[in-house]
Amino acid sequence: MSRSRLPTAALSYWLRDALDGETARRATVLDMHISADVCIVGGGYTGLWSAIEIKTARPDLEVVVVERDLCGSGASGRHGGFVLSLWAKFASLVKTCGEDEAVRLCNASAQAILDLQTFCEANSIDAELRLDGWLWAATSARQVGTWEPTLEGIERSGFRPFERLSDQAAAALGGSRAHVAGVFERVSASVHPAKLARGLKRHAERLGVKVFENSPMVRLDRGMPAQVHCEAGSVKSAKVILALNAWAAAFSEIRKAIVVVSSDVVITRPMPEVLEAIRWTSGMTISDCRMLVHYYRTTPDGRIVFGKGGGSGAMAYGPHVDRKFDGASPIGPMVAQWLSRIYPAVSAKDVVQSWTGPIDRSRNGLPLFGALPNDSNIYYGVGYSGNGAGPSMLGGKILRSLALGLDDEWARCGLVRPLRRAFPPEPFRYFGGRLVRHAVAQSDRAADEGRDTGLLVRALTKLAPAGLSPTRTSGEPSPGSAG
Repeated sequence: MSRSRLPTAALSYWLRDALDGETARRATVLDMHISADVCIVGGGYTGLWSAIEIKTARPDLEVVVVERDLCGSGASGRHGGFVLSLWAKFASLVKTCGEDEAVRLCNASAQAILDLQTFCEANSIDAELRLDGWLWAATSARQVGTWEPTLEGIERSGFRPFERLSDQAAAALGGSRAHVAGVFERVSASVHPAKLARGLKRHAERLGVKVFENSPMVRLDRGMPAQVHCEAGSVKSAKVILALNAWAAAFSEIRKAIVVVSSDVVITRPMPEVLEAIRWTSGMTISDCRMLVHYYRTTPDGRIVFGKGGGSGAMAYGPHVDRKFDGASPIGPMVAQWLSRIYPAVSAKDVVQSWTGPIDRSRNGLPLFGALPNDSNIYYGVGYSGNGAGPSMLGGKILRSLALGLDDEWARCGLVRPLRRAFPPEPFRYFGGRLVRHAVAQSDRAADEGRDTGLLVRALTKLAPAGLSPTRTSGEPSPGSAG
């Protein structure tokens, strides 16, 4: 098969592994001028789910996907493999779209995880999906209980997706005494990210979707119809869906609503003997409560995957999501050190690869969908903020309904929102963002050490986009989950 436009060294472990398991074939490059009813730019989860949803609802429509590299080479093939619901972001959902819609979306996102398991089984997609839950853990005293406002809000609405754990149970479940407290969400899963992306591509093609890889969009001519220009061909289409994740920052309307930051991941050699010893042999995923979050999980062959959000401090300047977001992580050794702090039996020599990638962070940590201002036939889905594997299934339904002009619960969904300025323009966005990120890192460090931060650090930290649950940065009560 033709290889990615990215150099081999820039590919994540996930994509290399997925490609090695595929039957040899060549990627189809768009090298002609064609027409379509719907053209989707981006062959990751959002783009592929949208294509599948549209083609399933309307088999008569011509649906085309154009991908700049290979499906699974972007964020959809680089993340940690967590498939989470939206329950942890319940507070932000309530603020954004009201309690009833927040409950509906959270329940739908949890059901989507169960549906994903059924979908993979029905369509012979071996995505290594394991429905073994998620441990939301505290790894310092300041993190303990930061989830409580979220859980209390959910419980007032009549639902209990999380189970509170004793200190001993959290430590035992996570295989480390570093977990000093935690709560557990049963309906969560882990997955091989790139195998899922490649499986979605194959299924979309079976439905009749035309998927073109190694075909980056170089220009979009807006209008009715619109025209997507690639390097060697183009697609004239009545409707266009921009499913670009962080690369959507190339569009000024979208850029004002997101900020692009990095996430860095390491993966170990197979070490099932270590996992057996600490009794962490399931596919359960784990996140801590720091703002620059640590997230980790195992693989079926006994590896540990460990990631850190925002750790390198890399940010995109303006529309430029450049090569600093590709390849080996610049902070791989530091991420490996954090892994060793949680699991002392794992050392730096056990780490066999690292990689980095961009995250499209929205202000409140929630994705947003809609049509571009003044271009009602060009739609966007953006802002997953590092939690897109599960919610992208809902994103596919939302974009399907918008593109088909349906009047249903997905077209009227609370995540369908106009693009508003959430971050300042450049250069204030970039330099201010780096300053805020530095303050957040200081805040996390202070929480680890059980000490308070100064007024300036606390003030700057409040400007950061929402994460899961901010740690306490002073003697005041934690503000709880922000998203």
